[in-house]
Amino acid sequence: MGTHLITGAGSGIGSVVAERLLARGEDVLLLARDARRAAQLRERHPGAGTLVGDLADPAKLSWAFGHQSLPVELDSLLHIAGVVELGHVGDLPVKAWQEQLNVNTVSPAEITRLLLPSLRLARGHVVFVNSGAGLRADANWAAYAASKFGVRALADALRAEEHGNGVRVTTVYPGRTATPMQEKVHRQEGRAYDPAQWIAPESVATAILTAIDLPRDAELTEITVRPGQ
Repeated sequence: MGTHLITGAGSGIGSVVAERLLARGEDVLLLARDARRAAQLRERHPGAGTLVGDLADPAKLSWAFGHQSLPVELDSLLHIAGVVELGHVGDLPVKAWQEQLNVNTVSPAEITRLLLPSLRLARGHVVFVNSGAGLRADANWAAYAASKFGVRALADALRAEEHGNGVRVTTVYPGRTATPMQEKVHRQEGRAYDPAQWIAPESVATAILTAIDLPRDAELTEITVRPGQ
C-alpha cells in the first residue's frame, strides 16, 4: 500500500480517485485551501488525511507546508485541481490570468518542488491532469490554455530531470468531462449542459490509476482521453 497526495478531491475526477484509493486501503492525503475545507474533505472521504495550502497563493505554500507534517515517502502526487475563466484576450483582466496561472501551473510546480524529496525516496509518480486545451488553444480559451500549456512544459521538463531518480511523470489530457468545472464552462459559453454527452469522471480516474499502477518496467508518459459513444 502506498501514500498519495491529491489536489482537487472535493468533486469530479479528484473525488473519484480519492474514493478508489481509499477503498483499496491506500493512505490518502487531500489538499485543502483552509482548515474549514479540510474538515469538509475529511467528512466527504472518511479515512483520508488533509494538508492545508491555498493553490491561489503559491508563494505561501512553502510556509504552510513547513508548519505541517509531510509524508516521508510519497508514492504519488496527483495534480487534479484546476480553475477556468473563459474570455477574449481583449476582455480578460489580469486577475483572471493570474488566478488560472497560479492554481493551474505555478502551484503544481511549487508543490512538486516541496515534495520531490519524498517522491524520490519512494521512487514515486507525479500525475498532471491537463486538458485538451493544453494541446490546442481556441478562441476564448487563451488564459486557461496558457496555464495548461505551461503544465505540459512542467511535466516534460520534470520527467527529463527526475527519470534518473526513479520518479515517473504522466500527463493526462482529458476531453470535456462531466464535472462542476464543465458545467461552469457551459454557462460561460451560454450553452445547455448535459453531462451524459461528456466523459464520466470515473473514466478519467481509471486512466490515472492505470498509470500509477503500471509495473516499474514501463512509464505512461501521456494519456489522451476523448469522449466515446
